[in-house]
Amino acid sequence: MLYIVPTPIGNLKDITLRALDVLKEVDLVLAEDTRTSSVLLNHYGIQKPLTPYHQHNEHQVLERLIEQLHQGKRMALLTDAGTPGISDPAFLLIRACVKENIQVETLPGATAFVPALVNSGLPSDRFVFEGFLPQKKGRQTLLKQLATEERTMIFYESPYRLVKTLADFIQYFGAERKCCVSRELTKKFEENKRGSLEDVHRYFMEKAVKGEIVITVEGSNV
Repeated sequence: MLYIVPTPIGNLKDITLRALDVLKEVDLVLAEDTRTSSVLLNHYGIQKPLTPYHQHNEHQVLERLIEQLHQGKRMALLTDAGTPGISDPAFLLIRACVKENIQVETLPGATAFVPALVNSGLPSDRFVFEGFLPQKKGRQTLLKQLATEERTMIFYESPYRLVKTLADFIQYFGAERKCCVSRELTKKFEENKRGSLEDVHRYFMEKAVKGEIVITVEGSNV
């Protein structure tokens, strides 16, 4: 059995009782960063063997993990924050488990884009999640395609690229398109900056930012 276990995106209280039960019962915890996962497990007094599973080693360890699962091991997959598989490693392992008829169970729980979308004040009945934009190849092509997207759009971004990305959005979507930049969600210094792309871009031009960022952008009404 492989359990996909969402973890808090900031506040450690945002974990389900069921997730804690699963983490207590499994034989092994696969962690994107063992240091980050150790903080969570230690906070709840859970002691389990940890093994790294991340984008740089997932191909190398896949066969070994599948063999252990066939032998009856119960594993939980964690990423640093949020739901594994949403802009984080998980797909390769889940696909292999499905192919090998190994049971996979995904728990509901924290993920950053849902609270950011709901809190943005933009339409949330229909939306498209784009995750991280390509940094170079394919970026312009994708932005041109999204310029006519009518649904609310959701992006993840690094604080170091936030200003550049907002400038790109102004270029391809128009300066008056409404948006919301959400950062440090569920943490002490949570911020949701709403307004036109032009206003929000100007705001962050003058402000240093840290933490995980979600950008929600109004869909086209042309």
